[in-house]
Amino acid sequence: MLKHDSMQVSQDQPIYSEAPLQLLLFVDGRPKSKQQVQRIRAYLKDLQAEYNFELQIIDVGQQPYLAEHFKLVATPALIKIHPEPRQILAGSNIITQLKNLWPRWQAAADTYAKLQEDLQERVDDNGRVAQPQSTINSVAVSAELLRLSDEIFNLKQEKEKLIEQLQFKDRVIAMLVHDLRNPLTAAAIAIETLQSNYNPDIGQFQRLKPALVVNLLKQARTQAKTIDKMIADLLQVGRGTDTELIIVPQKTEIGLLCLEVLEELRDRYTTKVQKVETDIPQDLPSVYADPERIRQVLINLLDNAIKYTPEGGTISIAGLHRTTQKVQFSIGDTGPGIPNDNRERIFENHYRLERDEAKEGYGIGLSLCQRIIRAHYGQIWVDSNPHGGAWFHFTLPVYPS
Repeated sequence: MLKHDSMQVSQDQPIYSEAPLQLLLFVDGRPKSKQQVQRIRAYLKDLQAEYNFELQIIDVGQQPYLAEHFKLVATPALIKIHPEPRQILAGSNIITQLKNLWPRWQAAADTYAKLQEDLQERVDDNGRVAQPQSTINSVAVSAELLRLSDEIFNLKQEKEKLIEQLQFKDRVIAMLVHDLRNPLTAAAIAIETLQSNYNPDIGQFQRLKPALVVNLLKQARTQAKTIDKMIADLLQVGRGTDTELIIVPQKTEIGLLCLEVLEELRDRYTTKVQKVETDIPQDLPSVYADPERIRQVLINLLDNAIKYTPEGGTISIAGLHRTTQKVQFSIGDTGPGIPNDNRERIFENHYRLERDEAKEGYGIGLSLCQRIIRAHYGQIWVDSNPHGGAWFHFTLPVYPS
């Protein structure tokens, strides 16, 4: 008599079986398939009264790897895995199919059992009785290999994600370190100016009017706050796992913000005798943006404009109420301009024009600008200046009235 062992397939332990007729019944947890599964199991139980075989029930929700191994597209499904050839019964008429195939399955199992009896007398080269390979055991091994392959794939994906996060942190840290130079320079100039004009003997500033002293102190304090914010950003990037810049939008007067940045960079453009032309309408609406982030954008764009505009050149700043939902802000220079072929790539991280390989510029800063503007659901692009040079434009959402 053939051994009958109806059981659930264990996910943790391999399955060993040497029964000539081996069946797998794949089921799922869907309520609508429950009655069909019950009918199939009841019919198989009736068959066991006449002919014993091994049946193993597999829940595809618990062991999807076995379902993948057999390339199942639907459940319930009944599979004859031994003796070969393998046959899969699926659909709503599994019992009808089984009725038609059962005589052939039984005959094939009997034939296999007779062959095994003949093989019992044969001895292999090592003097051991040859044992048939367990088909169900080999299925379990294949399923385990599939599971391990899936785990390796997931680990590779996690590795790629971690590498992406580390690369993002490296980029943002490099950007912020790059941008720290401007407020540090501005604060240092303000403090040095105050220090060089202060007479400790009389406790007064020499050659500096009170209004200028107040302005220098205000500038030093503002730059110190900017530096503190950037350091906080660096610490946040170091701790976080997100690959997006965090913004805190609020009502922001971008025209006023730009004038503040211009004042911070005054020494830079006055040293090069550059002219600054502004066209910022008085009725330019407020924008809904993070003022510290937009300050970074303005500093980067104005820094580049000063850097690439020759001595005696002109820097242009313009604001435009483009639509009821958007404000456009533009910064132009009279420098060498940006070639058409490079206008998209200059916003890539660390990308530099060939002419700029020996110096900084149009690299880390512009990549950061693009990230900030996109985080505000805006756009940033560059055009040619009709008078030579480049025009950088970006849009920001209007603050809702």
